[in-house]
Order: sequence, then C-alpha cells, then structure tokens
Amino acid sequence: MQKCDDIQKVIAAVIKKNGKFLIAKRAKKDTLQNKWEFPGGKVEPGETFDACLKREIFEELGIVIEVGEYICSSRFTYREKKMEMLAFYVTSFSGIIELKEHKEVRWIATNEFHLYEFPEPDLPIIEALKKEK
Repeated sequence: MQKCDDIQKVIAAVIKKNGKFLIAKRAKKDTLQNKWEFPGGKVEPGETFDACLKREIFEELGIVIEVGEYICSSRFTYREKKMEMLAFYVTSFSGIIELKEHKEVRWIATNEFHLYEFPEPDLPIIEALKKEK
C-alpha cells in the first residue's frame, strides 16, 4: 500500500485579472510540450504550499504573488510517479510577466477554455472555474 507521503505535490496558480484567467503554454520538451496550463510547480521537501507557489511563479513568470484560497485538486500519474495537483487563487500580483519557462501566456475568459489543449490534471480546475459566478 502506498503512503500519502509518497505522492508528489504540485501547486497551480489561478491568476485572474479583469475577468480573465492567465494560462501558459509549456515550452519544455516532454509529453506536455505545447499544452496550456495553469503555471506552478512541485513542492520541495519542507516547503509550504504558499511558499512553493510564490517561488514557482517568480521562477517561471518573474512576478510576485499573494496566494489566496484553495480551489480544488486532482490526482494523476506522470512518468510513473503518483502526483496530486492543488490549485489556489492568486489574490494579487506585481511585476511584469516574463516568459522564463513557457512559450506564451494568454488571458482568457471562462468560455474560451475549450479552445485550448490542457493536460488532464488541469481539467478539474477548469471545471471548478466554470462553476464560478
């Protein structure tokens, strides 16, 4: 039986501005290359979710964020490793977005999600956002 501790945690940022959500197109050469995602990354040992998301977003996009409420999570297997992605709202950010890990970013409305290809773990986040009022 696998322990919960054996699951790699991944944190995703849901950044909303003027009614639109920030999505980023992956540039890394792997099976998810060219797919769109909510930016974020893996939690390091001993790191809080809040600290992880702040670090990852600064490393990937060069902006400083404030982490808000938890949205949802999804469990999946990637490269034979069990993972859980937890999504959090970003309540504010400062700085100018720089593409450090992605090819492109876009601000899209909820009714535009279907126009972009997302990895399976991001789909529960999209469904949760569609239910927002």
